[in-house]
Amino acid sequence: METTDKPLVVCGNCGTANRVPRERLGDEPQCGKCQAPLLEGKPIELDSAGFDSFLSRNSLPVVVDFWADWCGPCKAMAPAYERVAHEQKTRARFAKLDTERAQPVAARFGIRSIPTLILFREGREVARVSGAMDARSLSSWLSRELGA
Repeated sequence: METTDKPLVVCGNCGTANRVPRERLGDEPQCGKCQAPLLEGKPIELDSAGFDSFLSRNSLPVVVDFWADWCGPCKAMAPAYERVAHEQKTRARFAKLDTERAQPVAARFGIRSIPTLILFREGREVARVSGAMDARSLSSWLSRELGA
């Protein structure tokens, strides 16, 4: 894992990688290129084209929610996922990948049931959990996996 005091944070709007001093992550940093907020506290919608780049270029861990529009448990978990994304915005990046629109990515990661959450560090899977969770369970899982 990168130990720099200025981790890379990829803009969810334009895809530019920005170096942000670790102590300033909570100061609502903006993208140097497009001025969009870098850590809005909302999940970023990923697609097949940008998936690998987003995961590998972020220094912060990335939590991806593999979901589909027709999935009732996915829809039920969405507000909890958004809440935890807001609460943990300086500790990890949060993203969503629609498995129907990005079937090759879902197949590559062996997604057999949804929702499935995968935690990535430096583009590599480090933890996975399947099934809908409430915000407290999701936050607890993430804290265990992030070591805090």
